[in-house]
Amino acid sequence: MLARIARTVIAAPKRVLLGAFALLLLCGVFGAQVSSHLAAGGFADPGSQSSRAVDLLDKTFGRGGLPVVIELSEPDSAASPIVADEQARAKAQQIAAGLRGYSFVQQPILSLWDTPGAAAALQSRDGHSGLIVANVSGGDKDAAKNAQRLHDRFTSSAGDLTVKVGGQAMVYSQVNEQTSKDLQISEMIAIPISFLLLIWVFGGVVAALLPLITGAFAIVGTAAILRGFTAFTDVSVFALNLTTVMGLALAIDYSLLIINRYREEVADGLDRNAALVKSISTAGRTVLFSSVTVGLSMAAMAVFPMYFLRSFAYAGLGVVALAAVAAIVITPAVLALLGDRVDSLDLRRPIRRLLGRPEPKIKRPEESMWYRTTSFVLRHAIPVGVAVIALLLVLGAPFIGIKFGYPDDRVLPASATAHQVGDDLRNDYGQNASASVTIVLPASGGRANDVHAYQQRLSQIAGVTSVTGPDVTVAAGRDVAPGDPTSRSGQSEFLTVATTLDPFSTGGKDQLNALHDVPAPAGVAPMFNGLAQQNVDNVNSIIDRLPLVLGIIAVTTFILLFLLTGSVVLPLKALVLNVFSLTATFGALVWIFQDGHLGGFGVDTTGYLIANMPALMFCVAFGLSMDYEVFLMSRIREEWLAGPKTREGNDHAVAYGLARTGRVVTAAALLMAIVFAGLIASQVSFMRMFGVGLTIAVLMDATLVRMLLVPAFMRVAGRANWWAPKPLRRLHDRIGLSEEPTESDPASAAAASDKKLTTTGP
Repeated sequence: MLARIARTVIAAPKRVLLGAFALLLLCGVFGAQVSSHLAAGGFADPGSQSSRAVDLLDKTFGRGGLPVVIELSEPDSAASPIVADEQARAKAQQIAAGLRGYSFVQQPILSLWDTPGAAAALQSRDGHSGLIVANVSGGDKDAAKNAQRLHDRFTSSAGDLTVKVGGQAMVYSQVNEQTSKDLQISEMIAIPISFLLLIWVFGGVVAALLPLITGAFAIVGTAAILRGFTAFTDVSVFALNLTTVMGLALAIDYSLLIINRYREEVADGLDRNAALVKSISTAGRTVLFSSVTVGLSMAAMAVFPMYFLRSFAYAGLGVVALAAVAAIVITPAVLALLGDRVDSLDLRRPIRRLLGRPEPKIKRPEESMWYRTTSFVLRHAIPVGVAVIALLLVLGAPFIGIKFGYPDDRVLPASATAHQVGDDLRNDYGQNASASVTIVLPASGGRANDVHAYQQRLSQIAGVTSVTGPDVTVAAGRDVAPGDPTSRSGQSEFLTVATTLDPFSTGGKDQLNALHDVPAPAGVAPMFNGLAQQNVDNVNSIIDRLPLVLGIIAVTTFILLFLLTGSVVLPLKALVLNVFSLTATFGALVWIFQDGHLGGFGVDTTGYLIANMPALMFCVAFGLSMDYEVFLMSRIREEWLAGPKTREGNDHAVAYGLARTGRVVTAAALLMAIVFAGLIASQVSFMRMFGVGLTIAVLMDATLVRMLLVPAFMRVAGRANWWAPKPLRRLHDRIGLSEEPTESDPASAAAASDKKLTTTGP
């Protein structure tokens, strides 16, 4: 099939490129405004207790929106508390009146200046700041847009009075805005640096443009796919970040592999068209196989119920598939059209002439650094393997203490108003207005005395300042004032538990557990909501499904690598070595972003990692590591099939396979790391962590694992590397994949035969 595709492309390269360009334009037009259709949330499990409570609050009470907190502040030198300041009062009443004019602002609106007895919750300890709290409807996407409208209207700094807008809805809005800026900065960093390195790797400007063309096709096409998904489901804005970095990284990987094989076949004497057919039949098959492996790792994220992670499955599948198609179709079309002009504009030649250096000579595999390094590892396999594994275990030790949490305003830079308001709520107020726990009591109407007794019991939990219910507010065990109204239907009620504790702290979690343990009215199953409950629900949702995701990835990876190698040992080796590599990566992330070492890389550390990110990083990093595994194993197997089936033949295949692919894998890893490192410039903390983690994972995998651990393991295993039970061996003979040319490709078969005679040795 691949040979036929190559011949078809070679026969009409202009038509192929014109068709690709037309498709690119259509996708560009359709996907141009995709960012405006994406949402910044998606961290919640829609089937969790907190989500069900929100749905009931919204449908029954009109109170299920995301909170917006507006803070008014005066200088510390002010003579009177802000609640008594006439300028602040006038401004607060103006804001409250403005809020009531928006249909998306849900009632009631709580204001320090209009809510009796609210000073404890809505006024700062020093008396110089006060709050107005409301909920806005619209879900993750529209609530963020609505919050931005409030921010644009009410944020001000007139005279001595400053007005800032924060709250969860504002967090989503500012995360969305910041992500768009970060994506542009990431592209501005990664693309120019990658292009310069591509010139060095490919040896010319023209050849260096090929991966960028492939990457553009994959990125623009995936943006259109995401735009299509938004028509019937929510899609996270962060999927665009993955689309950009994965599209560029995989395009570089796949183009580099094919062009390197193409040049190798030309150097071995094939004419350019035959070399293209051979390259697509061999390296193209590796690309196709690699894309399936990476894509299935990404697809596993569709198991998670939160659309933040599912969005990465959509983006991952799209960008991997399009990158592979572009590499197999567009790259050979360009190569066929350009011919030997693909090597034009070689900037290294004038530099060599300027420095008086001779033209480089084509080295035999045995003369390469990769062959010498691999030969050293093969001679000292056990000490090298033990040393590398020990290093990875040391690096991974902090992973034992990993803690998971839920994102809040601290994912934003300190300059964001949502972060500033959040810090003020945590540090300056006796009660955190955004940390309340809402308890929904379905169909509990008619049991007022039971509900009141429940309130009394809840108010006695440590750290609770008040419990506001349908007819009373209970504080410190006594009735103090009327509270929220009963539901419109009279069938359900809800209680609001005010607290002094940070919902993400250990104390906040302990308090939530204590509230759950309070006996509810007979026949009532209360549902809890609030940041503390959302934190618990969504972390548990990820942890509960993680074994299934890991199992899917492990099984599919094992099957695919078996189909590639015909061995059951090599797939097991790949899984085990990947576990070591990823454990070390996660250990580094815990040490930096959870424990705060190295200044937390400039982000506000909270003592936990956002639970979605390790799951996301595992799927992405595992898929990318399999990318290199496929590159390496396919070439090693090709050498193994061409040589004697002995221990010496195994060592020869490992050394030659690494010598042939070492430069490609290392260059691809370096370029991919640069692409991912562009994410480190992100001002959203978990995306910075994502960039750091993937950069570490790629570099570690391409060096410590592929260059050291793999040859060490394969030396120790010897011929057992290629073992499989006889039934599985027969199965592989029937349905397995092979790099060997077929009889329908006589030019490639003849070249392979000649090559076998010249490269196979003892």
